[in-house]
Amino acid sequence: MALEHLHTPEAIHDRLAAENKPNYLRDWVYGGIDGAITTFAIVAGVVGAGLSTKVIVVLGLANLIADGFSMAASNYSGTKTEVDELERFRQIEQKHIDQNPEGEREEIRQIYAAKGLNGQALEDTVSAITSNQKVWINTMLAEEYGLAIHLRTPLMSGFSTFLAFLIFGTIPLLPYFLSYENPFEIALVSTMIAFFLIGAIKSKWSLASWWRSGAETLIIGVVASATAYYIGYFVSEFVG
Repeated sequence: MALEHLHTPEAIHDRLAAENKPNYLRDWVYGGIDGAITTFAIVAGVVGAGLSTKVIVVLGLANLIADGFSMAASNYSGTKTEVDELERFRQIEQKHIDQNPEGEREEIRQIYAAKGLNGQALEDTVSAITSNQKVWINTMLAEEYGLAIHLRTPLMSGFSTFLAFLIFGTIPLLPYFLSYENPFEIALVSTMIAFFLIGAIKSKWSLASWWRSGAETLIIGVVASATAYYIGYFVSEFVG
């Protein structure tokens, strides 16, 4: 059975270096899914209500800007909270090391003793880690607090979400901007394809295969869109 990656010293070095870099693909997936779903839901709702193409364009554009910015701001704030939390605990550990280094060494000792080290191997490990204050603090952040050391930049996270929202959210509106015949049918097909592609990309973070993840996201999009369409239809019937 083929393995997912090589285990040569060079391959391991390159893979670990790459994994320590922030990855913004999740922000793109997050923004893309919401952009496609919410914008197409507006299109479906307006079509279901039997309203004009002008209403679709106006509401769709308003959603692209307002909801896209809202999602970007939320992602920025959430990511910044993680960054601020990491920095707060980093300062706490720095203070503890400065004021009580032996107590902090004992914490390292107990952490690695719990992992099965003992005797000279344990003492060598404690000595190696505590000889480099950056490594020492990062070890405490990961082992004591369970924090991720390599975080995404808040501004880039927000921007990635906003850009993905705009790109995928524009897909359901393009047939109306370009005045195609049967714009709703074209918007439906193109948006379903977008749902599937986003889900396939999302499989990078799941155990599901790319086609299963794509189908799952497609189903979510179909349900949301159908719900919006029929809500629009029944509301228009109700209000006359």
